[in-house]
Amino acid sequence: MGEIGSNHKERSPRLLAERIHAGKETRDSDSVASEPLDTPQRLSVLVPLYNEEEYVGTSIERVLNAPLPEGLSLEIVVVDDGSTDGSAEVVENLAQRYSQVRLVRHPMNRGKGSAIRTALQQARGEFAIIHDADLEYDPKDFVKLLHPLVEGEADAVYGSRFQVAGERRVLYFWHALANRVLTTMCNMASNLNLTDVETCYKAFRTGLVRSIPLRSERFGIEPEITIKLAQRQARIYEVPINYHGRTYEEGKKIGLWDAVKALLVILRYGVTRDIYLDAGARILDTLAQTPRFNEWMADTIRPFAGSRILELGAGIGNLTRKLSPRRKMYVASDIDAEHLARLHTRFQNRPNLEVRRCDLTNPDDFAPLAGQFDTVICLNVVEHVEDDLMALRNIASALQAGGRAIVLVPQGQSIYGSLDEVLGHFRRYSEEELQKKMEAVGLQVEKIVRFNRVTRPGWYVNGKMLKKRTFGRFQLWAFDRLVWLWRLIDSILPWKPVSIIAIGLKP
Repeated sequence: MGEIGSNHKERSPRLLAERIHAGKETRDSDSVASEPLDTPQRLSVLVPLYNEEEYVGTSIERVLNAPLPEGLSLEIVVVDDGSTDGSAEVVENLAQRYSQVRLVRHPMNRGKGSAIRTALQQARGEFAIIHDADLEYDPKDFVKLLHPLVEGEADAVYGSRFQVAGERRVLYFWHALANRVLTTMCNMASNLNLTDVETCYKAFRTGLVRSIPLRSERFGIEPEITIKLAQRQARIYEVPINYHGRTYEEGKKIGLWDAVKALLVILRYGVTRDIYLDAGARILDTLAQTPRFNEWMADTIRPFAGSRILELGAGIGNLTRKLSPRRKMYVASDIDAEHLARLHTRFQNRPNLEVRRCDLTNPDDFAPLAGQFDTVICLNVVEHVEDDLMALRNIASALQAGGRAIVLVPQGQSIYGSLDEVLGHFRRYSEEELQKKMEAVGLQVEKIVRFNRVTRPGWYVNGKMLKKRTFGRFQLWAFDRLVWLWRLIDSILPWKPVSIIAIGLKP
């Protein structure tokens, strides 16, 4: 076993984009867009394209003319997936006429899922919608799809062809039956109640889906993204849309074999958990599956916590859920956009809880918080900050006179290893170093609690000897089931702890 904590961060929190296969994709500039996500004024329409020369021009024109919510601009990212007709040339002509249109080309056909992944990497908008290059879907529905996103009510919105509203062309019974079977199976795997998993029209926050590893090459992307959004506890809405389906004679491409593959995707991702690209976020998610350990940590610090609490580096809320009930005020903060979104989702019905962005190294973020709290909780965060004195100084500034800072850090530089590296630790602390630095910023250390001796041997073996870079889920599951025992014996073990908790008083 290794060091276990609930609020690990990377040194520079970020959403890692899935790398595009080197040398297999080209663009006018031969590069992947590196521009960061914009503020919420842009929509990215992602268009996977394969042999739709007859329709793609009209389809894109309709998108260009579609109404959008007020203040939202548009870009269209078209990924030509190795078309053998003139589809790419049609889009190139449109790109010359309209600055909103960009074309990316795959030299060979790799499937819809691959094209969507490429389009996601190129997207610059806060929000994105997947739009097929044919004419089956109506961009006039964008306003309905985007409304819950723009209002902050949803993380993803599905356009359902089967809800009773709008127009829907009546087509194949067996095709519709297969769709409903796949939707039912996907709902069982994801514990959702969607009516149309296979719909093309999926709108979402770009950063959220970009942070998810998408593996499917073809139409399996539909259930995969659905299951993984559910596992990320995303807020998913569904709205009725118009649908003008086409026959196979008119060019429809999805068939029976694609349905079989989609079913296999559902079976695969229904029993696995592969929902973060970022290594640190994967560890956070793994640690969320250790409720008994999180309760142990919460019980350890709860006696020192007051009624007005600021939690710094709340991550995805593993400790927030344990510590926030029955407080007059609880502010859960982080700097990672997806962590903040997850916190909003998990605690949206807690009237005493506020979620806000707060950078531990930025005094400006702490200026409006000065002297407002009787407790600041900072668990497994200070070691991620190069200027830890600045971090501790900011912590002290948020405390009122007589308030307490509860600071948990990893102990023992001698066991610094690969797990520390992947978690983004700059250092591990000794008791003397932590106390000296807290006193340097005006915090009197009342007590140092030695926490979690039991995992120190495992931390040394996994991180120092075996050079592992992740925690095994079964390993953590087994450990968590025995927390009752670890709590009984931890204080009598003859070696140093994995973590230390300093309780600092502001005079």
